[in-house]
Amino acid sequence: MSEAPVGGKLPPLREVIAKYGLNASKALGQNFLFDGQLLARIAAVPGDLRDAEVLEVGPGPGGLTRALLAAGARVTAIERDRRCIPALAELGEAWPGKLRVIEGDALDVDAPSLFEGRPHIVSNLPYNVGTALLVGWLTAAWQPWWQSCTLMFQKEVADRIVAAANDDAYGRLAVLSQWRSSARVAMPVHRSAFTPPPKVMSAVVHLVPVEAPAGVDVKVLERLTAAAFGQRRKMLRQSLKGVPGALDALERIGVEATRRAETVSVAEFVELAREVSRPSL
Repeated sequence: MSEAPVGGKLPPLREVIAKYGLNASKALGQNFLFDGQLLARIAAVPGDLRDAEVLEVGPGPGGLTRALLAAGARVTAIERDRRCIPALAELGEAWPGKLRVIEGDALDVDAPSLFEGRPHIVSNLPYNVGTALLVGWLTAAWQPWWQSCTLMFQKEVADRIVAAANDDAYGRLAVLSQWRSSARVAMPVHRSAFTPPPKVMSAVVHLVPVEAPAGVDVKVLERLTAAAFGQRRKMLRQSLKGVPGALDALERIGVEATRRAETVSVAEFVELAREVSRPSL
């Protein structure tokens, strides 16, 4: 599908960056992607985006934004760096009525209120806020306000999202990601694909919501995982003793209190949270 806008052809991203002086900001966690084929592959991960609503956080000069618009999406982009706003405005002119740009910090924007339906979230997330944003999206009201998340992370964060019990990367983020979503690594991305190249490798993670387990309070699950993995080298009987009802719940569901957090599966954490969430008689 061509990305040529109405009335002409878009200049290369490198020219746009030079025109507006958009050197990547380390303080904002920016690393830009220029490879059009790679960006198109990322935009294809959620599936058919024709006339679909998409939320993009941190579009920067608009490389991924171009790919999403070319795929037929209606994009709402939240950008904190006001230097990028004129470059994004050019994309809005190229695809009339398809791009809405909101200047602000995505951590402060009430994203669900921006959409009538359930958007896909597709973003090369700023590295310094990516995990915080994902946790917020995972722990908001459910059924979720989003259809899927296709997100670029540092590879070590991506590994933490998709890890299974007994993996070195397994922890709180894996449980919060997988207890009511399916999570997979859609593609690795080499550091050389970015400008400037980060010190670490990256990966695109794709998450799709699944039905939330009945009887589980997400705040209880968050408290359990924070306590368990906050002292991950200790046995559960020690790390969970500060969570009311947790030790009794372990016994009721048959999980030995001598185990450590990294051995407890997502399903077992869900069952534990359900038991702790159960109203007292």
